[in-house]
Amino acid sequence: MTRIFGAESTTDEVLAGIDLSGKRVFVTGVSAGLGVETARALAARGAHVVGAARDLAKARAATAAIHGQATGSGGLDLVALDLASLASVRACADALVAAGEPFDLVIANAGVMACPQGVTADGFETQFGTNHLGHFALINRIASLLKPGGRLVNLSSAGHRFSDVDLDDLGFARTPYTPFGAYGRSKTANILFAVEFDRRHRGRGIRATAVHPGAIQTELGRYMTDEVREQLIASINANRPAGTPEFSYKTVPQGAATSVWAGVVASPDEVGGRYCEDCHVAELVEGEGIRAGVRPYALDPERAKTLWAKSEALVGERF
Repeated sequence: MTRIFGAESTTDEVLAGIDLSGKRVFVTGVSAGLGVETARALAARGAHVVGAARDLAKARAATAAIHGQATGSGGLDLVALDLASLASVRACADALVAAGEPFDLVIANAGVMACPQGVTADGFETQFGTNHLGHFALINRIASLLKPGGRLVNLSSAGHRFSDVDLDDLGFARTPYTPFGAYGRSKTANILFAVEFDRRHRGRGIRATAVHPGAIQTELGRYMTDEVREQLIASINANRPAGTPEFSYKTVPQGAATSVWAGVVASPDEVGGRYCEDCHVAELVEGEGIRAGVRPYALDPERAKTLWAKSEALVGERF
């Protein structure tokens, strides 16, 4: 019998009874929040997790308890990765490729949200450069390590509904910068990347999907003031569909559940090239608000192809 999960499901509930012994998983952003919980839940089912983080000392402290919860062949290794630096991205990818150990699953979890305007080490707008371009270069460089039948899970957000990617002005050279507008662009890019990666790799059995973890109180929201947070919640409630409950935060285990559901539990054809939330594939939704569903522009295959080409030009590599 197929088990049905939802917004309140946790990682442990989603993975109950699943043995991941012998599986290898790569997860970015394992120094806090969802990344730590994702690594813990997978290692506890026997998976060997390679976790990437910008601050390795912080990651070691945050993941110390995982070793005691790992079962069977499960465990955790840490590698250095700063997604805001292509030099760091390339060094990380090169080391993984040189090691030659394949992965069954890659979860692109790390990111930054609604920060003040700035640029990465390579001059890209911070959120687009970190959330999209860093992962774009990293994952394409290690794509050869994904086993046939493997999966890529990109963490996106309902925040993709704030804004589509401006394919003619990716770095806000001509349009006014807003923290959430830039966040929306980067999260739309995460979905479009999954759409095109899935198209390019499904011939060898590799599928890609994007997920919205839900609203969770983690370090991701460090740039949000209480006032901004209250205004955002009020807007979500004002635009929620009739008959649905008011906004509420998820716990971290609930937030990480959709990542492991899409990466391990759901059928590949169900999630490949799609956007998932609350442990199910989201429906296409137009209109105001960011409560649920995916905007059609985020799944547009032609926009995905164009973004891929422009991303290659920006990072200076063809994949």
